[in-house]
Amino acid sequence: MADTEDSNPPKVTPQSPTPVTADIEGGTDRGGGDGNGVSNIVRRWKREDLVKRGSLASRVLCFLFSFIAFILMASNNHGYGFNFTDYSEYRYVLAIAILSWLYTGVQSFRQIYELYTSKQIIPWKTTAMADFALDQIVAYLLISAASSAVPVTNALRLQGDNIFTDTSAAAIAMEFFAFFSLALSALISGYKISDRLYI
Repeated sequence: MADTEDSNPPKVTPQSPTPVTADIEGGTDRGGGDGNGVSNIVRRWKREDLVKRGSLASRVLCFLFSFIAFILMASNNHGYGFNFTDYSEYRYVLAIAILSWLYTGVQSFRQIYELYTSKQIIPWKTTAMADFALDQIVAYLLISAASSAVPVTNALRLQGDNIFTDTSAAAIAMEFFAFFSLALSALISGYKISDRLYI
């Protein structure tokens, strides 16, 4: 009797596996999963949001610097020989400041609208390529205008510092700051294109 009892193996009841549930907000799986898929998606969303806000911030800064340069140069009239209209370089600075101010104003408005409504005014591919190209063109014009006005301002300052040369120098400085802001925006635009191409 003892032999027959030992030869029968004990019965094992199968246990159902623990269900895997995903913690969407935390980006982890409960129940043994590694959660890489969900956490990668959440990270990507955060990165895209940061890129959008960084692009908007750089354009708003350029908008402000361009507006200040425009106001300074447009009001730089102090009598014969001390008017910005007497120098082609200063007229160039004013024209590019106005162009940059209008461009970044329109772009900032579009980005704010898209950020808060989550609606695209223009298709993404068109917007991305236009942003990348136009940011570079306007940034080049800004640095070109500012650089062309520096020698004239230095030559006038050799004759003596006055409110005309100080205002001109301030407008040129604002245009340099506008250039750096828009150059950063151009880098972000290039990053957005390359990031989307490799999805």
